[in-house]
Amino acid sequence: MGTVGNGGRGGLRGVVGFLPPSIPPTRASSHPPSSMASCAEPSAADPEPTAPPPAGVPPLEDFEVLDGVEDAEGEEEEEEDLSELPPLEDVGQPPLEEAEQPGALAREFLAAMEPEPEPAPAPDEWLDILGNGLLRKKTLVPGPPGSSRPTKGQVVTVRLQTSLENGTRVQEEPELVFTLGDCDVIQALDLSVPLMDVGETAMVTADSKYCYGPQGRSPYIPPHAALCLEVTLKTAVDGPDLEMLTGQERVALANRKRECGNAHYQRADFVLAANSYDLAIKAITSSAKVDMTFEEEEQLLQLKVKCLNNLAASQLKLDHYRAALRSCSLVLEHQPDNIKALFRKGKVLAQQGEYSEAIPILRAALKLEPSNKTIHAELSKLVKKHAAQRSTETALYRKMLGNPSRLPAKCPGKGAWSIPWKWLFGATAVALGGVALSVVIAARN
Repeated sequence: MGTVGNGGRGGLRGVVGFLPPSIPPTRASSHPPSSMASCAEPSAADPEPTAPPPAGVPPLEDFEVLDGVEDAEGEEEEEEDLSELPPLEDVGQPPLEEAEQPGALAREFLAAMEPEPEPAPAPDEWLDILGNGLLRKKTLVPGPPGSSRPTKGQVVTVRLQTSLENGTRVQEEPELVFTLGDCDVIQALDLSVPLMDVGETAMVTADSKYCYGPQGRSPYIPPHAALCLEVTLKTAVDGPDLEMLTGQERVALANRKRECGNAHYQRADFVLAANSYDLAIKAITSSAKVDMTFEEEEQLLQLKVKCLNNLAASQLKLDHYRAALRSCSLVLEHQPDNIKALFRKGKVLAQQGEYSEAIPILRAALKLEPSNKTIHAELSKLVKKHAAQRSTETALYRKMLGNPSRLPAKCPGKGAWSIPWKWLFGATAVALGGVALSVVIAARN
């Protein structure tokens, strides 16, 4: 008991170490930690080990941690392994280093009062690409450090998985290759891929207006369907040099652009269709530094005629009549008997009100293909419109020049003075002529 009376930390640890096995060690922590700290502090402040306890503190024998110690005297004392228990200085009392640091509480208070810096945006947040909420992107797997983003005109390769909003997967492309910014694919891809790093995987949600629109894509994508695109950007390389392309490479490139234009045209997106046809024509007509065979040149010419005809159709849908007329004229320069070019040129002239020029062109197209019902119907409609136009013009000319048959009816109040003015001027002229003749004869005599 004398050891307990010392009141030091070592004394308490010795008592706990000798608890009999029948008493669980957790009873030592039944008292609040503050009581144990109050017991340990006097010994640290007073170097005298035999100093009496302060007033008001009950004798250590009354502590519950010492219950059963006297009964255990005489029994064989066995030490329990308390290595797993925390040391007493860690129970309810901060470490000595922290307690001895001056101004620790003040620094802690000031640190709590400082405004917290704004957290950096989480990588999984959605990016509103256009600011209208209809086209959003979220990074699933970021690209490797140092990876770059593709630029317009580069040829990119992506892995694409397309799903409906309900999660139904409708399309999967392991390696989709397209030129960025050339409208080769739906707008959702053309607008989101430039915001990705090479090696990145992203989720893109897009409204139907940036996908397949009101037509959809039969049979899997219904009309007005919003889509979820999981895109992985694999590679991005510079586009080809048109001057260095061989004849077959030009044909292949122009065909791809023309097919993209046809897809846009079928979705009634005539602006993008015209853009794709323009790119195809550019690939065909650009200067070449590589020799081509006669067959390749013929292939390119046939392809150019197709692209010009389709371009004229798109321009006609957009009411760009001058541009459409120019495209048709370019086709007729190469093929004067091209029925589609003749028909579209006639329609363009009719839209401009030039019926007298449109009718002969449509008649020439009908002569080349007499069984074409579309040309028949258009020609009949133009003939009727032209007749109505001529009637209107005739009435307008009569109104401008005056109608003699209705002139007396319009001036009933003038009576005899409406017509005699003409006779009066005639008589005056005759009289003046007679006088002049008489003067001449008299002068000669």
